Amino acid sequence: MQYNGMFRYTDVKKADEKVLAAIVGEMKRQEEGLEMIASENYASSAVIEALGTVFTNKYSEGYPGRRYYGGQEFTDRIETLAIDRAKKLFGAEHANVQLLSGASANMSAYAAVLQPGDTVLGMDLSHGGHLTHGHPVTFMSKVLRFVRYKTEADGTIDYSKLEALAKKEKPKLLLAGFSSYTRQIDYKKFTAIGKKVNAITMMDMAHIAGLVAGCVIPNPVDFFDIVTTTTHKTLRGPRGGMILCRERFAKDIDRAVFPGIQGGPHMNIIAAKAVAFHEASKASFKKYAMQTLKNAAMLSAEFQRLGYAVLFGGTENHMVLIDVWQTLGVSGREAEVLLDAIGITVNKNVIPDETRSPMDPSGLRIGVPAITTRGMKEREVKKIVGWMDRALRSKNDESLLRELRKEVRELCKRYPLYR
Repeated sequence: MQYNGMFRYTDVKKADEKVLAAIVGEMKRQEEGLEMIASENYASSAVIEALGTVFTNKYSEGYPGRRYYGGQEFTDRIETLAIDRAKKLFGAEHANVQLLSGASANMSAYAAVLQPGDTVLGMDLSHGGHLTHGHPVTFMSKVLRFVRYKTEADGTIDYSKLEALAKKEKPKLLLAGFSSYTRQIDYKKFTAIGKKVNAITMMDMAHIAGLVAGCVIPNPVDFFDIVTTTTHKTLRGPRGGMILCRERFAKDIDRAVFPGIQGGPHMNIIAAKAVAFHEASKASFKKYAMQTLKNAAMLSAEFQRLGYAVLFGGTENHMVLIDVWQTLGVSGREAEVLLDAIGITVNKNVIPDETRSPMDPSGLRIGVPAITTRGMKEREVKKIVGWMDRALRSKNDESLLRELRKEVRELCKRYPLYR
Protein backbone atom coordinates (compact mmCIF):
# COMPACT_ATOMS: atom_id res chain seq x y z
CA MET A 1 0.00 0.00 0.00
CA GLN A 2 1.29 3.46 -0.84
CA TYR A 3 0.09 6.75 0.60
CA ASN A 4 0.99 10.05 -1.03
CA GLY A 5 4.09 8.46 -2.52
CA MET A 6 5.75 8.55 0.91
CA PHE A 7 4.80 5.62 3.15
CA ARG A 8 4.43 1.98 2.11
CA TYR A 9 2.72 -0.62 4.29
CA THR A 10 3.08 -3.80 2.26
CA ASP A 11 4.15 -5.88 5.28
CA VAL A 12 1.33 -4.54 7.46
CA LYS A 13 -1.12 -5.38 4.68
CA LYS A 14 0.15 -8.96 4.63
CA ALA A 15 0.09 -9.29 8.40
CA ASP A 16 -3.05 -7.45 9.52
CA GLU A 17 -5.49 -5.75 7.18
CA LYS A 18 -7.59 -4.46 10.09
CA VAL A 19 -4.64 -2.50 11.44
CA LEU A 20 -3.80 -1.31 7.94
CA ALA A 21 -7.36 -0.04 7.50
CA ALA A 22 -7.06 2.01 10.70
CA ILE A 23 -3.69 3.45 9.60
CA VAL A 24 -4.99 4.42 6.18
CA GLY A 25 -8.16 5.85 7.71
CA GLU A 26 -6.18 8.02 10.11
CA MET A 27 -3.87 9.22 7.34
CA LYS A 28 -6.90 10.17 5.27
CA ARG A 29 -8.42 12.02 8.22
CA GLN A 30 -5.22 14.01 8.76
CA GLU A 31 -4.77 14.72 5.06
CA GLU A 32 -8.34 15.93 4.48
CA GLY A 33 -8.88 17.82 7.74
CA LEU A 34 -7.40 20.68 9.72
CA GLU A 35 -5.68 19.67 12.95
CA MET A 36 -6.16 22.59 15.33
CA ILE A 37 -5.69 20.93 18.71
CA ALA A 38 -2.96 23.06 20.30
CA SER A 39 -0.92 20.04 21.43
CA GLU A 40 -0.88 18.33 18.02
CA ASN A 41 1.43 18.72 15.05
CA TYR A 42 2.90 16.77 12.14
CA ALA A 43 6.23 15.05 12.66
CA SER A 44 8.45 15.01 9.58
CA SER A 45 8.80 11.91 7.43
CA ALA A 46 12.38 11.61 8.74
CA VAL A 47 11.13 11.51 12.35
CA ILE A 48 8.52 8.91 11.41
CA GLU A 49 11.12 6.79 9.63
CA ALA A 50 13.39 6.89 12.69
CA LEU A 51 10.48 5.69 14.84
CA GLY A 52 10.16 2.59 12.67
CA THR A 53 13.78 1.43 12.89
CA VAL A 54 15.32 -1.68 14.45
CA PHE A 55 16.17 0.35 17.57
CA THR A 56 12.72 -0.74 18.75
CA ASN A 57 14.21 -4.23 19.25
CA LYS A 58 16.89 -3.17 21.74
CA TYR A 59 16.79 -3.03 25.54
CA SER A 60 19.11 -0.36 26.94
CA GLU A 61 18.50 0.06 30.66
CA GLY A 62 20.94 2.58 32.08
CA TYR A 63 22.75 5.42 30.36
CA PRO A 64 25.46 5.71 27.68
CA GLY A 65 28.56 3.90 28.90
CA ARG A 66 26.65 2.48 31.91
CA ARG A 67 24.16 -0.12 30.65
CA TYR A 68 22.79 -3.32 32.18
CA TYR A 69 22.77 -5.14 28.82
CA GLY A 70 25.38 -5.81 26.16
CA GLY A 71 25.36 -4.76 22.53
CA GLN A 72 25.05 -1.03 23.18
CA GLU A 73 27.47 0.51 20.66
CA PHE A 74 24.81 2.13 18.51
CA THR A 75 22.27 2.81 21.25
CA ASP A 76 24.95 4.70 23.16
CA ARG A 77 25.80 6.59 20.00
CA ILE A 78 22.20 7.60 19.27
CA GLU A 79 21.35 8.60 22.85
CA THR A 80 24.55 10.64 23.19
CA LEU A 81 23.70 12.36 19.93
CA ALA A 82 20.20 13.21 21.16
CA ILE A 83 21.55 14.51 24.49
CA ASP A 84 24.19 16.70 22.86
CA ARG A 85 21.72 18.12 20.36
CA ALA A 86 19.15 18.87 23.07
CA LYS A 87 21.74 20.63 25.23
CA LYS A 88 22.91 22.73 22.30
CA LEU A 89 19.41 23.55 21.07
CA PHE A 90 18.23 24.83 24.45
CA GLY A 91 21.52 25.89 26.03
CA ALA A 92 21.13 23.37 28.86
CA GLU A 93 23.81 22.08 31.19
CA HIS A 94 22.23 18.62 31.33
CA ALA A 95 19.57 16.74 29.37
CA ASN A 96 17.76 13.47 29.97
CA VAL A 97 16.06 12.28 26.76
CA GLN A 98 14.68 8.96 28.02
CA LEU A 99 11.32 10.26 29.24
CA LEU A 100 8.31 8.59 27.64
CA SER A 101 6.01 11.59 28.05
CA GLY A 102 5.65 15.02 29.57
CA ALA A 103 3.76 13.49 32.49
CA SER A 104 6.60 11.09 33.27
CA ALA A 105 9.05 13.99 32.95
CA ASN A 106 7.14 15.96 35.58
CA MET A 107 6.79 12.94 37.84
CA SER A 108 10.51 12.20 37.55
CA ALA A 109 11.41 15.81 38.34
CA TYR A 110 9.24 15.71 41.45
CA ALA A 111 10.81 12.42 42.50
CA ALA A 112 14.30 13.85 42.02
CA VAL A 113 14.02 16.85 44.32
CA LEU A 114 11.03 16.32 46.62
CA GLN A 115 10.03 14.12 49.55
CA PRO A 116 6.49 12.92 50.37
CA GLY A 117 4.52 15.74 51.93
CA ASP A 118 6.59 18.55 50.38
CA THR A 119 4.68 21.54 49.02
CA VAL A 120 4.50 22.45 45.33
CA LEU A 121 3.00 25.74 44.16
CA GLY A 122 1.65 25.47 40.58
CA MET A 123 -0.97 26.94 38.24
CA ASP A 124 -4.61 25.90 38.71
CA LEU A 125 -5.86 23.58 35.94
CA SER A 126 -8.86 25.73 35.04
CA HIS A 127 -6.60 28.77 34.73
CA GLY A 128 -4.32 27.05 32.24
CA GLY A 129 -2.27 24.57 34.27
CA HIS A 130 -1.90 20.84 33.66
CA LEU A 131 -3.19 17.74 35.42
CA THR A 132 0.35 16.85 36.49
CA HIS A 133 0.73 20.22 38.21
CA GLY A 134 -1.25 18.94 41.15
CA HIS A 135 -4.82 18.19 40.17
CA PRO A 136 -6.48 16.05 42.88
CA VAL A 137 -7.19 13.18 40.45
CA THR A 138 -3.47 12.49 39.91
CA PHE A 139 -1.32 10.04 41.83
CA MET A 140 1.26 12.68 42.77
CA SER A 141 -1.40 14.73 44.55
CA LYS A 142 -1.61 11.85 47.02
CA VAL A 143 2.12 12.03 47.67
CA LEU A 144 2.85 15.76 47.57
CA ARG A 145 0.99 18.80 48.85
CA PHE A 146 -0.04 20.96 45.90
CA VAL A 147 -1.17 24.56 46.26
CA ARG A 148 -2.52 26.32 43.19
CA TYR A 149 -2.30 29.92 42.03
CA LYS A 150 -4.71 31.55 39.57
CA THR A 151 -4.69 34.24 36.91
CA GLU A 152 -6.36 37.62 37.20
CA ALA A 153 -9.54 38.73 35.42
CA ASP A 154 -7.45 40.26 32.62
CA GLY A 155 -5.61 36.97 32.10
CA THR A 156 -2.32 38.00 33.67
CA ILE A 157 -0.44 36.55 36.62
CA ASP A 158 -0.23 38.97 39.55
CA TYR A 159 3.34 38.35 40.69
CA SER A 160 2.87 40.27 43.92
CA LYS A 161 0.01 37.95 44.85
CA LEU A 162 2.08 34.95 43.76
CA GLU A 163 4.93 36.11 45.99
CA ALA A 164 2.59 36.57 48.95
CA LEU A 165 1.17 33.07 48.43
CA ALA A 166 4.66 31.60 48.13
CA LYS A 167 5.76 33.28 51.39
CA LYS A 168 2.65 31.91 53.10
CA GLU A 169 2.87 28.34 51.79
CA LYS A 170 6.69 28.03 51.65
CA PRO A 171 6.84 25.58 48.70
CA LYS A 172 9.83 23.35 48.17
CA LEU A 173 9.14 23.64 44.42
CA LEU A 174 7.76 26.66 42.59
CA LEU A 175 6.26 25.47 39.30
CA ALA A 176 5.58 27.45 36.13
CA GLY A 177 4.09 26.16 32.89
CA PHE A 178 0.71 25.44 31.38
CA SER A 179 -1.44 23.50 28.95
CA SER A 180 -4.03 26.14 28.01
CA TYR A 181 -2.60 29.49 29.10
CA THR A 182 -1.97 31.84 26.21
CA ARG A 183 0.32 34.50 27.66
CA GLN A 184 4.05 34.54 28.26
CA ILE A 185 5.34 34.03 31.76
CA ASP A 186 7.80 36.54 33.22
CA TYR A 187 10.62 34.11 33.98
CA LYS A 188 12.72 36.69 35.82
CA LYS A 189 9.93 37.66 38.23
CA PHE A 190 8.89 34.05 38.71
CA THR A 191 12.33 32.73 39.58
CA ALA A 192 13.06 35.75 41.78
CA ILE A 193 10.08 34.71 43.92
CA GLY A 194 11.54 31.22 44.10
CA LYS A 195 14.82 32.59 45.44
CA LYS A 196 13.01 34.69 48.07
CA VAL A 197 11.31 31.60 49.52
CA ASN A 198 14.30 29.28 48.93
CA ALA A 199 12.34 27.10 46.50
CA ILE A 200 13.62 25.07 43.59
CA THR A 201 12.17 26.54 40.39
CA MET A 202 10.75 24.40 37.59
CA MET A 203 9.14 25.21 34.24
CA ASP A 204 6.99 22.87 32.19
CA MET A 205 7.50 24.21 28.65
CA ALA A 206 5.81 21.30 26.86
CA HIS A 207 3.56 23.54 24.80
CA ILE A 208 6.11 26.15 23.82
CA ALA A 209 9.33 24.13 23.38
CA GLY A 210 9.27 24.57 19.60
CA LEU A 211 8.78 28.31 19.94
CA VAL A 212 11.73 28.43 22.33
CA ALA A 213 13.86 26.32 19.99
CA GLY A 214 12.84 28.64 17.15
CA CYS A 215 14.03 31.64 19.18
CA VAL A 216 10.71 33.51 18.94
CA ILE A 217 9.95 33.53 22.68
CA PRO A 218 12.35 33.64 25.66
CA ASN A 219 14.15 30.50 26.80
CA PRO A 220 13.19 29.34 30.32
CA VAL A 221 16.35 27.20 30.56
CA ASP A 222 18.26 30.43 31.20
CA PHE A 223 16.24 31.06 34.37
CA PHE A 224 14.85 27.87 35.92
CA ASP A 225 16.62 25.09 37.84
CA ILE A 226 14.65 22.38 36.02
CA VAL A 227 12.74 22.52 32.73
CA THR A 228 10.51 19.67 31.57
CA THR A 229 8.97 19.28 28.15
CA THR A 230 7.40 16.99 25.63
CA THR A 231 9.23 16.47 22.35
CA HIS A 232 6.19 16.71 20.07
CA LYS A 233 3.66 19.59 20.08
CA THR A 234 5.36 22.74 18.72
CA LEU A 235 8.74 20.94 18.66
CA ARG A 236 7.43 18.55 15.95
CA GLY A 237 9.28 15.48 17.21
CA PRO A 238 8.01 12.06 18.30
CA ARG A 239 5.66 11.69 21.23
CA GLY A 240 7.92 11.68 24.28
CA GLY A 241 9.43 13.78 27.04
CA MET A 242 12.68 15.35 28.20
CA ILE A 243 14.18 17.04 31.25
CA LEU A 244 16.71 19.86 31.05
CA CYS A 245 18.38 21.01 34.25
CA ARG A 246 21.34 22.63 35.91
CA GLU A 247 24.31 20.34 36.42
CA ARG A 248 23.82 20.20 40.20
CA PHE A 249 20.51 18.39 39.67
CA ALA A 250 21.78 16.03 36.94
CA LYS A 251 22.52 12.94 39.03
CA ASP A 252 19.27 13.17 40.98
CA ILE A 253 17.26 13.65 37.78
CA ASP A 254 18.89 10.69 36.05
CA ARG A 255 18.38 8.42 39.07
CA ALA A 256 14.74 9.48 39.30
CA VAL A 257 14.13 8.63 35.64
CA PHE A 258 15.98 5.31 35.79
CA PRO A 259 15.61 3.27 37.89
CA GLY A 260 13.20 5.48 39.82
CA ILE A 261 10.23 5.92 37.46
CA GLN A 262 10.99 4.09 34.21
CA GLY A 263 12.66 0.91 33.01
CA GLY A 264 14.32 0.52 29.64
CA PRO A 265 14.14 3.56 27.35
CA HIS A 266 12.52 3.34 23.92
CA MET A 267 15.57 3.74 21.72
CA ASN A 268 13.58 4.15 18.50
CA ILE A 269 11.90 7.18 20.05
CA ILE A 270 15.25 8.56 21.19
CA ALA A 271 16.53 8.17 17.60
CA ALA A 272 13.51 10.13 16.39
CA LYS A 273 14.15 12.79 19.05
CA ALA A 274 17.71 13.18 17.76
CA VAL A 275 16.35 13.77 14.26
CA ALA A 276 13.80 16.30 15.53
CA PHE A 277 16.41 18.25 17.51
CA HIS A 278 18.55 18.47 14.38
CA GLU A 279 15.57 19.71 12.34
CA ALA A 280 14.77 22.30 15.02
CA SER A 281 18.25 23.79 14.71
CA LYS A 282 17.69 24.80 11.08
CA ALA A 283 16.69 28.21 9.74
CA SER A 284 13.50 26.75 8.24
CA PHE A 285 12.33 25.77 11.71
CA LYS A 286 12.78 29.33 12.95
CA LYS A 287 10.60 30.54 10.07
CA TYR A 288 7.94 28.01 11.07
CA ALA A 289 8.10 29.18 14.70
CA MET A 290 7.70 32.83 13.73
CA GLN A 291 4.80 32.04 11.40
CA THR A 292 3.15 30.09 14.21
CA LEU A 293 3.05 33.26 16.32
CA LYS A 294 1.70 35.28 13.40
CA ASN A 295 -1.01 32.71 12.71
CA ALA A 296 -2.03 32.56 16.36
CA ALA A 297 -2.26 36.35 16.53
CA MET A 298 -4.56 36.33 13.50
CA LEU A 299 -6.64 33.53 15.04
CA SER A 300 -7.15 35.58 18.20
CA ALA A 301 -7.85 38.82 16.35
CA GLU A 302 -10.45 37.23 14.08
CA PHE A 303 -12.34 35.57 16.93
CA GLN A 304 -12.36 38.87 18.79
CA ARG A 305 -13.58 40.71 15.68
CA LEU A 306 -16.45 38.24 15.38
CA GLY A 307 -17.51 38.87 18.97
CA TYR A 308 -16.14 35.80 20.73
CA ALA A 309 -14.95 35.90 24.33
CA VAL A 310 -11.22 35.29 23.87
CA LEU A 311 -9.77 34.46 27.27
CA PHE A 312 -6.57 35.77 28.86
CA GLY A 313 -6.84 38.89 26.72
CA GLY A 314 -5.53 37.28 23.54
CA THR A 315 -2.45 35.19 22.84
CA GLU A 316 1.32 35.44 22.97
CA ASN A 317 2.01 31.86 21.89
CA HIS A 318 0.51 29.24 19.56
CA MET A 319 -3.05 28.91 20.85
CA VAL A 320 -6.21 30.70 21.91
CA LEU A 321 -8.91 29.78 24.39
CA ILE A 322 -12.46 30.95 23.66
CA ASP A 323 -15.60 30.81 25.77
CA VAL A 324 -18.21 29.50 23.33
CA TRP A 325 -20.81 29.06 26.05
CA GLN A 326 -20.77 32.75 26.96
CA THR A 327 -20.58 33.83 23.32
CA LEU A 328 -23.09 31.54 21.63
CA GLY A 329 -24.74 29.41 24.31
CA VAL A 330 -22.96 26.40 22.77
CA SER A 331 -21.00 24.11 25.06
CA GLY A 332 -17.39 23.17 24.39
CA ARG A 333 -18.37 19.57 23.69
CA GLU A 334 -21.09 20.59 21.24
CA ALA A 335 -18.71 22.98 19.49
CA GLU A 336 -16.04 20.29 19.21
CA VAL A 337 -18.50 17.91 17.55
CA LEU A 338 -19.80 20.59 15.17
CA LEU A 339 -16.32 21.56 14.02
CA ASP A 340 -15.30 17.92 13.65
CA ALA A 341 -18.24 17.54 11.25
CA ILE A 342 -16.67 20.07 8.88
CA GLY A 343 -13.18 18.59 9.23
CA ILE A 344 -11.68 20.94 11.82
CA THR A 345 -10.34 19.17 14.91
CA VAL A 346 -10.20 21.14 18.17
CA ASN A 347 -10.73 20.21 21.81
CA LYS A 348 -13.25 21.25 24.41
CA ASN A 349 -11.54 22.90 27.36
CA VAL A 350 -12.33 24.22 30.82
CA ILE A 351 -12.09 27.97 31.37
CA PRO A 352 -10.98 29.84 34.52
CA ASP A 353 -13.18 28.83 37.47
CA GLU A 354 -15.24 26.56 35.21
CA THR A 355 -18.81 25.88 36.40
CA ARG A 356 -19.66 23.19 33.85
CA SER A 357 -18.53 19.55 33.65
CA PRO A 358 -14.97 18.92 32.39
CA MET A 359 -16.51 16.61 29.77
CA ASP A 360 -18.86 19.36 28.60
CA PRO A 361 -17.13 22.62 29.53
CA SER A 362 -17.58 26.20 28.38
CA GLY A 363 -14.47 26.60 26.27
CA LEU A 364 -12.57 25.57 23.19
CA ARG A 365 -8.77 25.41 22.95
CA ILE A 366 -7.55 26.07 19.42
CA GLY A 367 -3.97 25.96 18.15
CA VAL A 368 -2.16 26.66 14.89
CA PRO A 369 1.10 24.63 14.92
CA ALA A 370 -0.16 21.85 12.64
CA ILE A 371 -1.69 24.11 10.02
CA THR A 372 1.48 26.22 10.12
CA THR A 373 3.55 23.10 9.47
CA ARG A 374 1.38 22.52 6.38
CA GLY A 375 2.40 25.97 5.13
CA MET A 376 -0.74 27.95 5.91
CA LYS A 377 -0.45 31.63 6.80
CA GLU A 378 -2.62 34.50 8.02
CA ARG A 379 -4.88 34.52 4.96
CA GLU A 380 -5.79 30.87 5.46
CA VAL A 381 -6.28 31.37 9.21
CA LYS A 382 -8.75 34.17 8.57
CA LYS A 383 -10.70 31.95 6.19
CA ILE A 384 -10.69 29.05 8.68
CA VAL A 385 -12.04 31.21 11.51
CA GLY A 386 -14.85 32.32 9.21
CA TRP A 387 -15.76 28.69 8.53
CA MET A 388 -15.69 27.88 12.24
CA ASP A 389 -17.92 30.84 13.04
CA ARG A 390 -20.47 29.88 10.39
CA ALA A 391 -20.58 26.29 11.63
CA LEU A 392 -20.99 27.27 15.27
CA ARG A 393 -23.75 29.79 14.54
CA SER A 394 -25.66 27.46 12.18
CA LYS A 395 -25.46 24.17 14.02
CA ASN A 396 -28.73 22.79 12.66
CA ASP A 397 -28.01 23.60 9.02
CA GLU A 398 -26.81 20.26 7.65
CA SER A 399 -26.53 21.64 4.12
CA LEU A 400 -24.18 24.40 5.30
CA LEU A 401 -22.07 21.93 7.28
CA ARG A 402 -21.65 19.76 4.16
CA GLU A 403 -20.68 22.83 2.14
CA LEU A 404 -18.10 23.85 4.73
CA ARG A 405 -16.69 20.31 4.87
CA LYS A 406 -16.13 20.49 1.12
CA GLU A 407 -14.34 23.85 1.43
CA VAL A 408 -12.08 22.47 4.17
CA ARG A 409 -11.13 19.51 1.96
CA GLU A 410 -10.31 21.83 -0.93
CA LEU A 411 -8.03 23.93 1.25
CA CYS A 412 -6.28 20.82 2.55
CA LYS A 413 -5.62 19.65 -1.00
CA ARG A 414 -3.63 22.83 -1.60
CA TYR A 415 -1.45 22.07 1.43
CA PRO A 416 -0.78 18.32 1.23
CA LEU A 417 0.99 16.27 3.88
CA TYR A 418 4.10 14.12 3.32
CA ARG A 419 4.72 14.87 -0.34
